[in-house]
Amino acid sequence: QVQLVESGGGLVQAGGSLRLSCAASGRSVSNYVMGWFRQAPGKEREFVAAISWSGISTYYADSVKGRFTISRDVAKNTLYVQMDSLKPEDTAVYYCATYLAGKFAREVVVATTSYEYWGLGTQVTVSS
Repeated sequence: QVQLVESGGGLVQAGGSLRLSCAASGRSVSNYVMGWFRQAPGKEREFVAAISWSGISTYYADSVKGRFTISRDVAKNTLYVQMDSLKPEDTAVYYCATYLAGKFAREVVVATTSYEYWGLGTQVTVSS
């Protein structure tokens, strides 16, 4: 079993930045793919970004490309996303998720059904 706990959410003005963290416990996730998703009120959960087990390869949603940066610290068993130039439409609950490394392809990492473990989420609110 893997437990994931997100932190770092909060209220920020448009144009500001936040850095979310996701601490994994229970086992090492060094050979797991990790990703970030978000869900706004009344909307479905959507893909934000994913990173391969090696940390070398990444995918981003078009809506965040160039503004968000996903990274991982294997030694700390922790996933991050640096969010810059935040917009009101980035307001959502942000979730981290992970699955044991297999195929790292866009069609796989964007699907919620690919992920085995999920955190409970952290709220990000961007005011205009």
